[in-house]
Order: sequence, then C-alpha cells, then structure tokens
Amino acid sequence: MTPTAWAARIGLPGLVDLHTHFLPPQVMAKVRAQFDSAGPLIGREWPLHYRDADEALAETLRSFGVLRWTALPYAHRPGMADWLNDWAAGYAERTPEALVCGTFYPETEATSYVTERLESVQVWKVHVQVGGFDVRHPLLDDAWGALAEAGTPVVLHAGSGPVPTPLTGPGPVAELLQRHPRLRLVIAHAGAPEYADFLALAEDHERVALDTTMAFTDFFEEMGGRYPAELLPRLRDLGLGGKVFLGSDFPNIPYPYVHQLEALERLDLGEQWLRAVCHDNATDLLS
Repeated sequence: MTPTAWAARIGLPGLVDLHTHFLPPQVMAKVRAQFDSAGPLIGREWPLHYRDADEALAETLRSFGVLRWTALPYAHRPGMADWLNDWAAGYAERTPEALVCGTFYPETEATSYVTERLESVQVWKVHVQVGGFDVRHPLLDDAWGALAEAGTPVVLHAGSGPVPTPLTGPGPVAELLQRHPRLRLVIAHAGAPEYADFLALAEDHERVALDTTMAFTDFFEEMGGRYPAELLPRLRDLGLGGKVFLGSDFPNIPYPYVHQLEALERLDLGEQWLRAVCHDNATDLLS
C-alpha cells in the first residue's frame, strides 16, 4: 500500500511530517557517508532506502501525500548553525510544502541569531548526539528563554538511541524544563530508548510532546528494544491530547516510508489516534 492510499483509508487528506531532513548538499553527503560506514553515532548497518537530490526527494514526498515537511538542519561545531539557517530559509522559499526551520549551537552568537529569526522560523532542531553539547549549556540559556516565550516548537533529539553519549538522556532535558517550563519541545524518536521517562516529561509539561520518528518500526525495535506495551494507553491519551506528531526521518531511513505508518497502525490505538498523530495535531500546532 502506498502512503497516499494509507492516509485516504483512514480518512486523511494527506500527512504532515515534522521530522524529515533536507540539508546543504555537502552536509548531506557527509551525513550519508556516516550511515554508509555505520559511523560512531550510527552504531550498525543502516542501508539508506532513499538517496537523491532535493528536488527528487521532494517529489517523492509529494507522491506519498505529505502536505508539509521540515528541513531540520543541525550544527556540530561553532559558526555553522546560522549558515545552515540561511540555507534552510532558502530551501523553504523554493519548496512550498517546506516549513522554515532553524538550529542553534552553544556559541556567543546563539542568542542573537535565534532572536533575529523568531518571526520566521517555524520549527527548530537540536541534536544532542551529533552536536555533542549539553542542552543546559550557559551559552544557550537566553536562546532557550526566547524560544520558551515565543512558543515555537523545537524538535529535540536527546534520547540515547541509537548510540548513547554522556550528554543524552532525560536528565538534562528535565533540568532544562525546570528552568524553562514553557519550552515547546517535540522529543524526537519518542525519546528512544528512554521511552517511559520522556513520555512522563510530555505528560507533566504542557508544551512537551513526542514525535514518532522510527519508533515502533521493525528496524528500530530490533536495535533498541520494543516500545513497552504498558505505556501504550498513555501514548494513546497523549496523542489524542494533541501531543504526538508523525515523524519519519525521511530520507535517512532503511525501509520504505509506508512502514512507519504501518508500524503506527499496528499499535492498535485506533483510527482517531492515527488521524490526530499523522495530520491533525501538527496542523493545529502550526496554526
């Protein structure tokens, strides 16, 4: 079944995917090389199912019935973040379905370029593993404060999958939320593998949510363990409450896009939940 047919079957006009990646060509080439070589933050063979130029990948998402998607750049060294932000803004200008995305890094300029882009960026991205920094870094405090006040969603990869580091896990995020409880965080990969802890953070904080990226798929469960069955009723309530969003990690996935959708359906949380997660929640968030 195609993703378009899947969405139509459950009564959706299409999909909204909050976790896809489009990057400058030279950066994407390096990302793909990490996957191809099972690099240190990948940890296993990861055969990419989709590999093409941006325009062709956008056409692929359109053919899947994806109505809106993200670029989600992420920086791993000083002086890189705002260059990525410029590129992502240009990508959104030439791609009607793309949301304007941004990123930041712990550097003295972070507060300045984050606040300058508060009016334009629709979704921010932070990747703790790749960035190699602590979300509690003092150089980020004012930027986090500005984002909490603005209420712009930040897709945050802070879970310890696929490879843990001393900076990953729910502890630093919980401390960040103590200082900035109004942050609108979307925890990537449902917080894998610390599913229970990140689910609890989403339940306890009004603006914290989860995305489904790669969670529940065969590949991810073979790698990091199955999602605990006892958490599913709480995940259902969270999704129906507007706090679970479809994410896929397209194009950097080792299986067809539709497998993410099928993996969500086999949780057996109901078509209302699927409609909320795959379209309605993100539509409400972005409006």
